[in-house]
Amino acid sequence: QVQLVESGGGLVQPGGSLRLSCTTSGIIFGGYLMSWYRQAPGKQRELVAFITSDDFTNYAVSVKGRFTISRDNNKNTVYLQMNSLKPEDTAVYYCKAKKGGLDYWGQGTQVTVSP
Repeated sequence: QVQLVESGGGLVQPGGSLRLSCTTSGIIFGGYLMSWYRQAPGKQRELVAFITSDDFTNYAVSVKGRFTISRDNNKNTVYLQMNSLKPEDTAVYYCKAKKGGLDYWGQGTQVTVSP
């Protein structure tokens, strides 16, 4: 059974930082492209960042320079370090594991950026 479990969300003030984690089980983690998405109320889910199996990374323009995605293949975990957070970063954040035609999603973790 494949599971992706996100953690690390919460309430933070503008300018603050959070680190999200997504721990997986049931997949050979090292072979998967891992991504973080987010969905704000009333908006479509959007790609935030991804990291390939050989550590190539890419970011949405809105988060480039503020967020960093990384992975630890020994811990089957992908991270999203979020710095200089803004109110517009408020959303539910989801991780996704992708390999070929297989997509697996986590349940999401809420991030709220507010004074």
